[in-house]
Order: sequence, then structure tokens, then C-alpha cells
Amino acid sequence: MDQSMKTRVTPEKLPNALEYCVTRRQFLFMGAAAVGTVTLATVVPGQLFSAQVAAYDGMMVGRLSELRVGEVVQFRYPWDHGNCDSYLIKLGTPAGGGIAFNTICPHMGISLLGSFKSEHQVMGPCPSHLSTYDLTRHGMIISGHASQGLPQIVLEARGDEIYATGVMALIYGFGNNEVQPV
Repeated sequence: MDQSMKTRVTPEKLPNALEYCVTRRQFLFMGAAAVGTVTLATVVPGQLFSAQVAAYDGMMVGRLSELRVGEVVQFRYPWDHGNCDSYLIKLGTPAGGGIAFNTICPHMGISLLGSFKSEHQVMGPCPSHLSTYDLTRHGMIISGHASQGLPQIVLEARGDEIYATGVMALIYGFGNNEVQPV
């Protein structure tokens, strides 16, 4: 018989061999965690990654017939507060109508009023840290230090009138969008 066949492997010869073993307790714990995760995902479907929209009473912010491509209509929504300054804009894209965004930079709360660039359909750069937002892509950040896009105002057309009915994303400076600031 070959000498190598008689050599017995002991923990002394392989000191790290036991580090890679899973104990029965660890196996049961990992299995329970996996089952719990799958169960939780089926109990709360779609809530983890859905857009959070704060809905309010509708407020008329403009008329479709009066909107001009590249021009902004300034309004305050949902409340008469400095952080609620918003723009209604007709971009002239194939989708048609208008869009509306809050004009406070979500990075540091600096006003973006007057920073809309119609030729590029962007808002910014922010005078503080140069954050710039693409309005054709739901106000997403395209450069700068911001970590989230601009809060979008939900619009509803009722005939020729345009109503603001909600806000998607948290407005800078508020703990939540559902309580009117003092």
C-alpha cells in the first residue's frame, strides 16, 4: 500500500479546516432567516420600493392653452412656504403636456429659481455645489453633490386647467410632506 494512503489528516495538519464548517445551530439560523425574508417580501408586496406620494387637495397652477415651450410658471405648492416654490414647465417633448418640480435643491436647500435651462431641459447648476437635474428624466441628478432628484409635483389635467395634486419625494426642510410647516 502506498505511504500517502496511510497518512491521516488531523486538525493539527489543517489548522483552518474547522473554521469553514457550519454548525447545526448556524445552519438552522440561516435557514430561518431565509424563510423569514421570503415571507416578509410576500406579506408587504411592493411597499419597500414604491414611490412615496403625498396627496393634497388639488390646486390650479395653470392652463394648458397658456403654456409655452421653455417658459416657466412659478407657483407655491402644497403650502405658501419658501421651500414650496415650484415651476410648471412645458418641455416640448413627444409626451406633450407640462411637468412641475419643486425648486429647492435637495442637497443643501438652496433655491434653484431662475436656473432652468430650456435648451438643455435641465434645472441648475445649484449655486452652492453645482448639482444639476434632468427634467426629462423625472428630475434625476446628472451632476453635482446631491444624492436624490428634485421632488416632482403630481399634475392632473381637468379640461384646459392644470391642477397640482401631490408631491413625489420629500421637500427639503420638512420632516414629512403631510404636515403643514409653521
